[in-house]
Amino acid sequence: MVAITFVAVDGLEQRIDATDGLSLMENAVAGGIDAIEAICGGNAYCGTCRVHVDPAWRAVTGEITEIEEPMIEASGDTDPGVRLSCQITVTPELEGLLVRTPASQS
Repeated sequence: MVAITFVAVDGLEQRIDATDGLSLMENAVAGGIDAIEAICGGNAYCGTCRVHVDPAWRAVTGEITEIEEPMIEASGDTDPGVRLSCQITVTPELEGLLVRTPASQS
């Protein structure tokens, strides 16, 4: 299991034990993170699984992918660490990852 912390807009922190190999979105839904709605089920079509990756973790989670770019642009989210959690695969290297959920998903 990989420990990942989600921080809500109100500052509430929720730590989940994520399963390696699944997406961050799948783990968030399974872990009861309410701000991650994932309406499209992880197909990068809805943007309801957006997270803001902590600056210290951006090199590990990677840059926005070509698949994510149109949805992130459509959402109007300009945070420099914005990613779709459905496009981040949990690996052991993400142990301790910190992400914030945007106000628009609270």
